[in-house]
Amino acid sequence: MTVSQVPSVNLTHYTHGSKEQQQQFVADIGNAFSTIGFVALSGHYLEQQLSENLYDAVKRFFDLPDSVKLKYEIEGLAGQRGYTSFGKETAKGQKVADLKEFWHFGQYHDPDSIYPPNIEVLEVPEFNLYGELVYKALEKTALELLRALSEYLSLPKHYFDSFITGGNSILRPIHYPPVNENEQKAVRAAAHGDINLITLLMGAHGKGLQVQRIDGQWIDAIAASDELMINVGDMLSRHTNNRLKSTIHRVINPERSQNQSRYSIPFFMHPKMTMPLNVLEHCISEDNPKLFEDITAGAFLDERLRELGLLK
Repeated sequence: MTVSQVPSVNLTHYTHGSKEQQQQFVADIGNAFSTIGFVALSGHYLEQQLSENLYDAVKRFFDLPDSVKLKYEIEGLAGQRGYTSFGKETAKGQKVADLKEFWHFGQYHDPDSIYPPNIEVLEVPEFNLYGELVYKALEKTALELLRALSEYLSLPKHYFDSFITGGNSILRPIHYPPVNENEQKAVRAAAHGDINLITLLMGAHGKGLQVQRIDGQWIDAIAASDELMINVGDMLSRHTNNRLKSTIHRVINPERSQNQSRYSIPFFMHPKMTMPLNVLEHCISEDNPKLFEDITAGAFLDERLRELGLLK
């Protein structure tokens, strides 16, 4: 998909624009998430140089010997911090594990020690430094996006603030290695919707991401170098009774001529575990009856981690 086919918005129109620009931003992002489920965002808080610095450190980490990386795979954390090796995550409804290895950075503002601590990689110290800086830049961007979505949903502008400040968000650097002939039955990442509220995807190094349109057609999703790809996750879709659409997407295997490593770094904006995901009352109507049972974000996350095979 070319950039021109992706709905594009500029965050500075919301954070520093006129009243008219702010209202237009709210309408544009709300309409995109109500119909297509994804949008390309410029004007965010992630500087290009910082993005490049993290990608460089990510590549150096995944190039380490397996014996070194496995030191950072901590049993009992369900993959919520540190390293997760190949074959550990399977998309919901799939029987074959995805062809990827990944790392999780988690919340840095945790005065009550609610979450597992982040794990330091001794061999690549820049990995830790740039991971934290990128995490905070994307968290700040996501906060503004959810404020705009709150306005679109006729909620108070700061409705989500208390739920996501100090929330359970995750930054996930991913490595998809070259695919060998014995792995052709598996895919790099099978079709799935994300668990969380919204996902912010940095410009990936390598093609492969595809998004499923409402008509069922799969299209390549490629944003410009200065843009983030943003999509709605299942938590927000559930909370709005599917008024905002959770985007089904996948990462397909490369063609033989392009069979090389792919690197991707999504930021999954999660709320606090105690946030109720109960369907918003004003998103229920005769034409759109309540679709989901009441549940907390923590209970929903546990349910999905078990479906993915990360939590036993």
